Amino acid sequence: MATVPLGTHFRHCCRLESPKIRTNSRNSKRSHLYYNRKGSFVVKNGAKFHKFRPSFDCRVLSTTVRASSNSSTSDTAVLDAPFSDDVISRETFPLQRIEKVEGKILIRLDSGKDEENWQLTIGCNLPGKWVLHWGVNYENDIDSEWDQPPSEMIPPDSITIKDYAIETPLTKSSPVTETDSIHEVKIDFNTKSSIAAINFVLKDAETGSWYQYKGRDFKVPLVDFSYANETALGTKQGFAIWPGTPGELSGVVVESENSVSEDENKSDKLKEFYEEHSIVKETLVEHSMNVYIKKDSDASNNVLHMETDIPGDVIVHWGICKDESLKWEIPSEPHPDNTSVFKNKALRTQLQHGCTGVFPLDEETSGFLFVLKLKDTNTWINNMGNDFYIRIPNKSISQNPENNTDEEAVSGAYTDEIIDEIRHLVTGISSAANRKTKSKEKQEIILQEIEKLAAEAYSIYRSSVQSLPQEIDEFEAVDVDVEPPVKVSSATGSGFEILFQGFNWESNKSGRWYMELQEKVQELASLGFTVVWLPPPTESISPEGYMPRDLYNLNSRYGNFDELKALVKKFHQVGIRVLGDAVINHRCAHYQNQNGVWNIFGGLLNWDDRAVVADDPHFQGRGNKSSGDNFHAAPNIDHSQEFVRKDLSEWLCWLRKEIGYDGWRLDYVRGFWGGYVKEYMEASKPYFSVGEYWDSLSYTYGEMDHNQDAHRQRIVDWINDTNGSAGAFDVTTKGILHSAIERTEYWRLSDQNGKPPGVLGWWPSRAVTFIENHDTGSTQGHWRFPGGKEMQGYAYILTHPGTPSVFYDHMFSRYKSEISALISVRSRNKIQCRSTVKIVKSERDVYAAVIDDKVAMKIGPGHYEPDGGSHNWKMAAQGNDYKCSTNF
Repeated sequence: MATVPLGTHFRHCCRLESPKIRTNSRNSKRSHLYYNRKGSFVVKNGAKFHKFRPSFDCRVLSTTVRASSNSSTSDTAVLDAPFSDDVISRETFPLQRIEKVEGKILIRLDSGKDEENWQLTIGCNLPGKWVLHWGVNYENDIDSEWDQPPSEMIPPDSITIKDYAIETPLTKSSPVTETDSIHEVKIDFNTKSSIAAINFVLKDAETGSWYQYKGRDFKVPLVDFSYANETALGTKQGFAIWPGTPGELSGVVVESENSVSEDENKSDKLKEFYEEHSIVKETLVEHSMNVYIKKDSDASNNVLHMETDIPGDVIVHWGICKDESLKWEIPSEPHPDNTSVFKNKALRTQLQHGCTGVFPLDEETSGFLFVLKLKDTNTWINNMGNDFYIRIPNKSISQNPENNTDEEAVSGAYTDEIIDEIRHLVTGISSAANRKTKSKEKQEIILQEIEKLAAEAYSIYRSSVQSLPQEIDEFEAVDVDVEPPVKVSSATGSGFEILFQGFNWESNKSGRWYMELQEKVQELASLGFTVVWLPPPTESISPEGYMPRDLYNLNSRYGNFDELKALVKKFHQVGIRVLGDAVINHRCAHYQNQNGVWNIFGGLLNWDDRAVVADDPHFQGRGNKSSGDNFHAAPNIDHSQEFVRKDLSEWLCWLRKEIGYDGWRLDYVRGFWGGYVKEYMEASKPYFSVGEYWDSLSYTYGEMDHNQDAHRQRIVDWINDTNGSAGAFDVTTKGILHSAIERTEYWRLSDQNGKPPGVLGWWPSRAVTFIENHDTGSTQGHWRFPGGKEMQGYAYILTHPGTPSVFYDHMFSRYKSEISALISVRSRNKIQCRSTVKIVKSERDVYAAVIDDKVAMKIGPGHYEPDGGSHNWKMAAQGNDYKCSTNF
């Protein structure tokens, strides 16, 4: 199964983040029990192969590939074949494939020592670090979300997950055979309790994978039900395990007329049973590919050699390019053996013995483009969604290999060109500023070009090459001192934004929130905020606005159309930009279809069920499969439909024009592919945008792991899918701050490379940092920041790069003066989203850093004073376990 995050924190009052199966490709099918997934088809017949720009991805040249279960499971070493002096260039690409191993989830119900005490056993016969994620439903409350069981029912070594679930590790039992053993957990329960059902999913803590029943939770009923779903398992035994989703049970089961009364013993209805359910565990297997170019001893031209350790038959789908356009062309003959022409667009060559190939290059060849195909599994391998590209060295370089630096040998395609162009553009800004000859508009265009080049260079920045990150760091540290700050891109505004969330979970209850917020506009401007995020404006089934129905109806519980427009205008008058909360992952329907399912929409966007994804069983959509995780409380919109994207783009443009929104906060972006966001951003041209990509960090038995690279990787992947057209809330940083401050483990605030461990440590210009919002705090409190220590969190985010966000409840509280002082420090010292961080201390009881060589800060009870030297540090802000000094 694919590695997936579990949403451990609930979304809004009616949202439950169920574990989802996550795939790397938006076109990949979700895998679940009984579903045999083939490889992810990155390149299909008839596709265009001229796409070459490197993806802005942290996993440099890593490619996930699915293989059949009979593939080799042995570890593979990186190829390191000896090369002769005639080799003029060489590149090594690390690759990955997913290997499948089949196994079983074992479920058994046994009567105990008496009629009242029973035992449920759940096991797995595959190796791994297995954890049972489970909870219960109580009688007369079957429509509610998961609840925690009573304490006497919880096995040893379990941990609680908020207030709704338990995680219990499975322990290894005695081997079934010499080579096989079972991991299992036993749950004891009393039949006289008020528990109606036990819910669970199985998690492999080693890979982060979640295993469900056909994409839904396992459920074991402990009371007698009759089923609307005739496919329920185990009914022959008088007992069943059936799929269900918390909050959606009313559509799956109904009480039987013969249900057990309160004074009857449930054991009269329970039957012992044993069931097995097939699962497929997927593990990453590392491979590599060497590509090197050498002079042909028999001719003046070069030849390209390719070898890989991927098992099985490998086909190279390839072409050449003769100029910088990188357009695929078929080279002139001779071609290698076992080569065929594909639709007059490319050649296909099977590697000899499955792993090596030699490709002649004529004199006019400037580049070699290719993708790989595994013949046995019909799986394509590309370079993070793009074609592999090998630049062919020109003769002046190839004839003098000694002149090639190590950097040129390992940096990969595009490195020199990108870095040189960034330097050129940065020099252009500096000279323009000195000569005063270029307009602000011209400087803005140059900065936008740098942003685009940085997107191409980011995979280099995240690579193991040490010299290149320094080059990019120089770019990140560029101090463009232009007054007023010029616009850089739609994702980051000017780079100096300070965001204010202008509402909480209760704001809708006044019925006149827009009017109330107008009274605070002037104060917010004086405090130093530059952007405000307003609540969802549309008519909604839920009063908070996150279950929208008629998108063009802007009369909500917060106020009406005219009040909203007046509020936005007033913010503009004091120089504050305004973000609208755009909920476009899902939409509540107006009408039912012929089956009584709510999936027909009214209003100006009167879509039918073609606008609903096909793989959410609750809403019977006729669209395509979802490109992300489904949100089961409302129909999930199928953004692959052209009419949907056209309508949503027009709606966003209408909001920009009619209301005056300057940008967007995008709700639940895990639900749809970031490439669609790119299209919406290009259409609506926002000044600033931020997406809510929220899933669980990595924990081991309740303790947060130090390395959270996988978590921030998922957020960066989404930003990358948008082509950098939107930032994202830095959930990674929030989670790490939680553990660091709550547990006095400030060492967590430095990653293995001595950088900030959140998204702001990898892509600061796209990281929107925060410590609380309407979901995590307010009256919901799903993931509340450690109480009484909020100011340590603000001391961190308001002094560090990224775009900091301040929550309404904190700003208008006893913390107002302290937050205001930190905002003043940030503004006076021109700390921005790309500022540089030098971590000075990251120890058990103290974290300290110097930002832009202008601000020195520390949080935690431990001691730190900034070094003097050439600096004249002066205290600028301080409070409970935090200090902030500035350099005068």
